[in-house]
Amino acid sequence: MQNFNPTSSVNPSRRARRFKAHVSTLGTTQLHLRNPFIIAWWSAAFPGFGHLLLSKYLRGYALFIWEILVNNMANINQALVFSFTGNIEMAKDVLDPRWTLMYIPVYIFAIWDSYRTTVDMNRVFILAEREDAEFNSFVIGALEINYLDKRRPLNAIVWSILTPGLGQLYIHRVITAIFTLIFMIVFVYFSKILVAIHLLFLGDISQATQVLDPQWLLFLPSHYGFAIYDSYVNTVENNKLFESEQRKYLKENYQQSRVKIPVSVDEVK
Repeated sequence: MQNFNPTSSVNPSRRARRFKAHVSTLGTTQLHLRNPFIIAWWSAAFPGFGHLLLSKYLRGYALFIWEILVNNMANINQALVFSFTGNIEMAKDVLDPRWTLMYIPVYIFAIWDSYRTTVDMNRVFILAEREDAEFNSFVIGALEINYLDKRRPLNAIVWSILTPGLGQLYIHRVITAIFTLIFMIVFVYFSKILVAIHLLFLGDISQATQVLDPQWLLFLPSHYGFAIYDSYVNTVENNKLFESEQRKYLKENYQQSRVKIPVSVDEVK
């Protein structure tokens, strides 16, 4: 009988109990420390964004679609515009209670669950960091090539400002990039913001204001902010991951075991 050797597997991550990252053709998924309050804030700004920042894509997309569907049916954004302008009675009239009461518990769940998940994933990251298991850093497939590399966070911000989703493409977060680009088109089209900008350039300010659809327009600030923040944070964390993987590889393959790195007395103190 042939003995089983647990160290003979090709993929080292399968032998580990926890590992920090996974590089695939669609992107790099990794664990890193996050502020639970910031993640919860993004869920409050737009349900689903907090989970997308955690790479919990299925849950994040479900909450994102829910927000668009129920918000539009309940006319919540329209009511917010009326309330911001002091038209409280009009805000009450435009709301549909059949959908508004359905919206509230899911909205609260998105905030609570993203906070709870962040706390749990921070604990898992600490354990994975201590285990320091190997993970793949390069993958090549029929459609895409992905690898760990250092990229400039400023570039990710600039491309996200120009068009939300391009920053994610820059750092190879393909799924999030496609998702962000598609809904950017949807929000811009239905809000008619480009038509308003065109009229604004022509000097017709009143017509530019009237042509806007506030129900769809209020989706844009959160969408823009998320695209910029997500691309920036993941660029920074991908750079840290690249440096960590390179440092470990060079240490294991090139640093002689007999070489002792001197430590000064000041560093010991």
